[in-house]
Amino acid sequence: MMSSLSTRRTIFAIIATLAFGLAPTTAQDARQAYVPPAPGTVHAVHAEHGMVVAQEKISAQVGADILRRGGNAVDAAVATGFAMAVTYPRAGNIGGGGFMVIHSAERNEDVAIDYRETAPAATTPQIFLGADGKPDAAKSRDSALGIGVPGTVAGLALALEKYGSGQFTLAQLLEPAIALARDGFVIGDDIADTLPGWYPRLARWPSSAKLFSRPDGTSLREGDRMVQGDLAETLSAIAIQGPRGFYEGAVADKLAKAVSDAGGIMTPADLKSYQAVIRAPVRGSYRGYDLVSMPLPSSGGIVLVETLNILEGFQLADLKQGSAASLHLLIEAMKRAYADRARYLGDPAFVNAPIEVLTAKEYADKLRAGITTDRATPSNALTAAAASPREGSNTTHYSVVDSRGNAVSNTTTLNFSYGVGLVADGTGVLLNNELDDFTAAVGASNAYGLVGYEANLPGPGKRPLSSMSPTIVLKGGKPVLVTGSPGGSRIISTVLQVIVNVLDYRMDVAEAVAAPRLHHQWLPDEVRVERGFSDDVLSALKAAGHVVVAPMGQTSANSIAVTPVGALGAPDPRTRGAEAAGQ
Repeated sequence: MMSSLSTRRTIFAIIATLAFGLAPTTAQDARQAYVPPAPGTVHAVHAEHGMVVAQEKISAQVGADILRRGGNAVDAAVATGFAMAVTYPRAGNIGGGGFMVIHSAERNEDVAIDYRETAPAATTPQIFLGADGKPDAAKSRDSALGIGVPGTVAGLALALEKYGSGQFTLAQLLEPAIALARDGFVIGDDIADTLPGWYPRLARWPSSAKLFSRPDGTSLREGDRMVQGDLAETLSAIAIQGPRGFYEGAVADKLAKAVSDAGGIMTPADLKSYQAVIRAPVRGSYRGYDLVSMPLPSSGGIVLVETLNILEGFQLADLKQGSAASLHLLIEAMKRAYADRARYLGDPAFVNAPIEVLTAKEYADKLRAGITTDRATPSNALTAAAASPREGSNTTHYSVVDSRGNAVSNTTTLNFSYGVGLVADGTGVLLNNELDDFTAAVGASNAYGLVGYEANLPGPGKRPLSSMSPTIVLKGGKPVLVTGSPGGSRIISTVLQVIVNVLDYRMDVAEAVAAPRLHHQWLPDEVRVERGFSDDVLSALKAAGHVVVAPMGQTSANSIAVTPVGALGAPDPRTRGAEAAGQ
């Protein structure tokens, strides 16, 4: 049983947050710039027996209820994921894909599950080029050609099969999602904030307009009830047949027909052949802690470990957190690791990336030797090391821990907010535009300014490179921090700063998450910053040669610190509706 203190502090508290890519700010993504809370005003939420930290509170409550009923962290993560397909359509829908990192105390194992979308079999390296041979952004971002084969259903089912507690069937974990879709829920928080702005993109498709519109033809808004009968039927098919209910039969035929009718190339055969993949996670160490993160086709774990290896040679704890001297070192380390990201990384089935070299301490020593403590290194001086691919804005991250010592870090995406905007008629499934994460041409940059090379060109069955960085930090083989974030190319730098704040500066996890963040991705050669840094700090960075640009754009690190007295959840204050849920 929970103590009365825990009851007051944790019953159905959840962390909800937001995901945006590095694309230039659009009307749809316009937000009031984040203003960090005053020191001492943010507090972690305590739970003794387990916690779910997610971007949407109804779904987090679903996961917390599974923990209360005896499920483990994986059970709760699966239930949360399917519920978010209903309650958080702009990022959580089953028409996308993602990555999950699991620490299984019960099996003494760390594992990564890759359920990234794949390119249809008819995809060619030239698919996103125009008649002039140059990249045509509309093809990958706004058309059905950008739709990848969804992986979420396969990934969640695989996680449950291999690492669930065995106390819940897939059908049982789908029950809350089916009920939410069938009976509806009242729109509020992030959906209310984002849907009206993105509605014109959705309304291009009659099947989407039907779902997201009021009777008068305007967007659903705060207080409206959203009912998704077709999605309830699709989820029910999965409950009855397992993943085959999505990847084969009537649902698969409707998905493929919707894509084909819209001008895309995905077929029923592409859906039937989709496989989620269990991979060995990327491992690293930092200040005596062990890091477990996502391997390729996510660049997140590799770039994170490489960056931390560079920083480990500096005594950051001797520098004030948020000072110009500390931030300069973070920027210089980011710059070098993001440079390597573009040149070398891609789908491991197609690219032989030098992972052991990039994550080696010795390699970090060489990169660190090129950093001066008082002067920025121009990005064009790092071209021998390399450049960086893309990633979209419609991403969500949630973290889960249970009382048995298990932990799950999961990040999933549709790329842009609400994906390509197309709901496959008769399924309720909102489809991704994830293939925009490929590099359209060698050396081209995407909507987020990330540059890519041969390793990330489109190809049949290929998985586009990602920045998603679900990460678990261990001490003595036990989780101490579970973190991750949405935010496109900013995901890695966000996770990096949360880890540095907690491990180097010993900050409370809530303060570590709330602290202002910055980002450098090698190209463009600029530092993106949130509000909250003093004018003196920004002036010092500029004097050192850094080009400082605002705003950074939205991220949201939904994190849990695990302590001897229980789990501490950190509501990221960057999004309306941020809460946390424990038991």
